[in-house]
Amino acid sequence: MTNPESTRMFAEAAEAGAAVRRQLERNAEAVRELGARLRATRPRGVLTCARGSSDHAATFGRYLIETRLGLLTTSVSPSIASVYGVETDYSDMLALGISQSGKSPDILAAMRAAKESGARTVAMVNVEDSPLAAESDTLVPLRAGPEISVAATKSYIAALAAQLHLVCEWAGDESLAAGLAALPDRLEAAWAADWSPLVERLHGARGLYVIGRGLGFGVAQEAALKFKETCGLHAEAFSAAEVRHGPMALVGPGFPLLVFRQDDATADGVDDLVADVLARGGEVLVSGGKVPGAIHLPHPAAGPAIEPILQIQAFYRAANALSIARGFDPDRPPSLAKVTETI
Repeated sequence: MTNPESTRMFAEAAEAGAAVRRQLERNAEAVRELGARLRATRPRGVLTCARGSSDHAATFGRYLIETRLGLLTTSVSPSIASVYGVETDYSDMLALGISQSGKSPDILAAMRAAKESGARTVAMVNVEDSPLAAESDTLVPLRAGPEISVAATKSYIAALAAQLHLVCEWAGDESLAAGLAALPDRLEAAWAADWSPLVERLHGARGLYVIGRGLGFGVAQEAALKFKETCGLHAEAFSAAEVRHGPMALVGPGFPLLVFRQDDATADGVDDLVADVLARGGEVLVSGGKVPGAIHLPHPAAGPAIEPILQIQAFYRAANALSIARGFDPDRPPSLAKVTETI
């Protein structure tokens, strides 16, 4: 069996703390200026444009912007511009394009359409000489460095950190600023967290739900994607509220749940869900809470806006190990490529 520590996925995910430290240092002035401009102009809303892991990062950003700034945020359907060719009024909006490569045709088309209809465009992209970076009004580099493994890891975390940085400056949020400053060190601590129970419990699993709510829902989406693409394990992400509407029919013995919980207003509802699933005889792994009977997955202590970033970092190490344990190569998922040429 391959040593889990020999994969590119392992090496690249392990660099997340250093990548975020580099990003925060080098982007400080540009993000400060962008935050000041956004405070002065006050966009009427925010559009996010992304696919795959980047879209899951945008989910985190949506909850962050709406809870910290009270500003309506919505995900654009790229096909509206790239396939249907429909013109939409995006005047006085902020359009946020998130991408590792900055090359996907549908994302480019959607961001061009937003700009042409009056939106201010911001690219959060890892490849700084990409078309998305060149065509946007403002570039916020992710600075994750080269990412060769097909499975995005450090670039996803860098996208979460970049949005956190922007909202921190835009809102002038001092508590968020303190958490952001400590994030690189906490990411390194999260990488060392022991999530081996996840590998042991899911080694023979056939499917599961991944649960989050609010700020934690975007990392639940990302974890479900990584289970599918690196572990050959069917996983679906649900909000802790939505899973009760139909999907709960599958929950019980032999159908586990992985739950991402943060210590905020969503915590009690998540705990109630975990207790209900345990009462049905289901198996639950929980990061961020200690409900009696659930399997605890640790991460460093942090505020609720930081917790999901630490949780997904700990998860990446476990997912890499689980992939190998299930006989897969996490660096080369079948039928997938690094840049997806969707139109």
